[in-house]
Amino acid sequence: MTNNKTILAVVLIIIVGIATYFGYYKNTRVSDLETGANPKNATYKIVGENVTLVNGEESHPSAPGSASMTVTKYFGNEVSYDFDKDGRTDTAFILTQNAGGSGTFYFLVYALNKEGGYVGSEGLYIGDRIAPQTTELSKEVGKEDLVIVNYADRKPGESFAVAPSLGKSLWAKLDLKTMQPGEVVQNFEGEADPKKMTLTMKTWGWVKTMLNDGSIVTPKSPEKFKLIFKDSKTFSATTDCNSVSGEYRVTGDKIVFEKMMSTLMACQDSQESVFTGYLQNTSSYLFTSKGELVLNLKYDSGSVIFR
Repeated sequence: MTNNKTILAVVLIIIVGIATYFGYYKNTRVSDLETGANPKNATYKIVGENVTLVNGEESHPSAPGSASMTVTKYFGNEVSYDFDKDGRTDTAFILTQNAGGSGTFYFLVYALNKEGGYVGSEGLYIGDRIAPQTTELSKEVGKEDLVIVNYADRKPGESFAVAPSLGKSLWAKLDLKTMQPGEVVQNFEGEADPKKMTLTMKTWGWVKTMLNDGSIVTPKSPEKFKLIFKDSKTFSATTDCNSVSGEYRVTGDKIVFEKMMSTLMACQDSQESVFTGYLQNTSSYLFTSKGELVLNLKYDSGSVIFR
C-alpha cells in the first residue's frame, strides 16, 4: 500500500512538472508574439488593423473569402533614436501596404525597444505610390525626436502614370501614451496654416461633433475612430466595430462620401452608425489654425471635428 502511494506521488510530481514546463513555454511564446524580437518581427496597427510582421512581411485576405490579399512589407529608410528615453535605442521606418489593387500605400511606423522586445506603433499614412527619398531626425535643439520623411509626390491633378517629381517632407512625432504618430506642422508657433493643409496630409482622429441644437457628441473610444483620405480619391476609416471604405469627391470646399462599404461584424453599444452617418451627411469641409479638419453637415445641422 505504501509503495502504491509512493508511485502515485511520483506520478503527480511528474505531471505537475510537465504542465509547469509547457505552461511556461506557452506563456513565453505569447509574450514573444506580443512584442517581437526585432522591428521586422513586431506588431503594428495599419488602418485600424493589427499587422504582425514575420521577417518583414505579412499577408491576409483583403476580405473574408476573398482571393485578393493585403500584403504589408518592411520598406526601410530607418532612423534610430531613444524616443521614449529609457536608455534603449528605438527605430522608425517605412512600411508599404497593397490591398490587391494598383495602389501601394506608405506608412511611417515606430518600434520601441522595450525590455521584453519591440513594441510597434500605429502607422502614419504618408501617401500612395510615392517615391521615398530619405528619412532623418530633426537637427533642431530640443526637437531631436521629430522624424522627417522626405519623398517625391505627384503635382496636383497629375495622373499616377506620371513619375513623382514634387519634393515633400512629412514631420512626425510619436505620442508615447497612445503609440500614435502625428504630423507636426512646420514653422508655426503652435498654429497651423489652413492654406497649407490637405485632406491627405495625415490620419484624422474624430474629436467631437457639435450639433446646432447645442449638443455635443464625443467618441467613447477616440483612439478607434480614424479617417484616412488617399490621393486616389478613396478613403478608409476605422470605428469601434467595423472598418469602412469608399470614395470621396471634392469640388472646391464641397465634399461627398460615396460608395461606402464596411465589414459586417456586430458590436454592442457601438458608435459606428453615428460616425458613418456623419460622413454620409457631410456637405463641405474646412481647416482651422489649430490643425483641425472640420466636416460641415448638411442643412447647417452641425460640424464634425477631426484632429
